[in-house]
Amino acid sequence: MSEKSREEYWRRNIKLVVQCLIVWFVVSFGFGILLVHPLNAISIGGYKLGFWFSQQGAIYVFVALIFFYSNRMEKLDKEFGVEED
Repeated sequence: MSEKSREEYWRRNIKLVVQCLIVWFVVSFGFGILLVHPLNAISIGGYKLGFWFSQQGAIYVFVALIFFYSNRMEKLDKEFGVEED
């Protein structure tokens, strides 16, 4: 892999990591802490939405982000020819 290709690979990898961390922060800190009171006006299955995000929603989003990151990195690895067998 050339130096320019390697730099592009890592630039896109870091960009993906930062995007995932932003989503995780917004859901866990934003929805679970900062916006809990406005979200509590909405109920899902008898539970207030703010409570749901702080107790379960952030965990579900985190697990979804793991699968999303894995999928995107697999495609990125194939694109740059560094995939694992």
